[in-house]
Amino acid sequence: MRDFFQEQLKELNRELVKMGADCEEIIALSSEALTGWNEELAKETAVIGARIDEGYRTVENICLKLLLRQQPVAKDLRVISAAMKMITDMERIGDQAEDIVDLVPKMEERPDEKYPRIREMAKAAQQMVTEAVDAYVKQDLQLAYAVMKHDDIVDDYFRQVKKGIIGIIAENPTEGEYALDLLMIAKYFERIGDHCTNIAEWVEFSVTGIHKDCQ
Repeated sequence: MRDFFQEQLKELNRELVKMGADCEEIIALSSEALTGWNEELAKETAVIGARIDEGYRTVENICLKLLLRQQPVAKDLRVISAAMKMITDMERIGDQAEDIVDLVPKMEERPDEKYPRIREMAKAAQQMVTEAVDAYVKQDLQLAYAVMKHDDIVDDYFRQVKKGIIGIIAENPTEGEYALDLLMIAKYFERIGDHCTNIAEWVEFSVTGIHKDCQ
């Protein structure tokens, strides 16, 4: 019985890693859309978004089976509970990346070289997803803490972007709508960073039994 349980946990980890890889890819596509949006990119984003949704359902199903059939206790229960929380954030990461790609065509074409911090935010968010899922699979508390710390970098990029956008509006009020769309995109990337932090916090819970919202 214990061997079966361990095999199911391995399957759970495999599915979470697949979801993490899809989250990385969809973030990369949303960043790419800023420099070269096209119909194929939009379609590819939708396909990956659908895969993330399917991954959510798969992981949820595995978790429910483990909870109902195996009745885990202590650390095993925390690991499964954390996975169910993590996939909610991963699904939202996919949704927000899709929102970015949907928003880009509504903006007039602009040379995005003026706004490199948005692309840096995307790269930082990709790294956070990778490390957060890796921290869960390895039950690596230090890596989870590193992800939480990395969110400060994303937040700093957001503040810089916001300051630059305020400057755009001040210099040319007619570009207000474009500037607000750009701000919304930056905000989506900032929220993706927050979701990665949430994942890392659930990793901490799975290892220690402590979560900041459960104290």
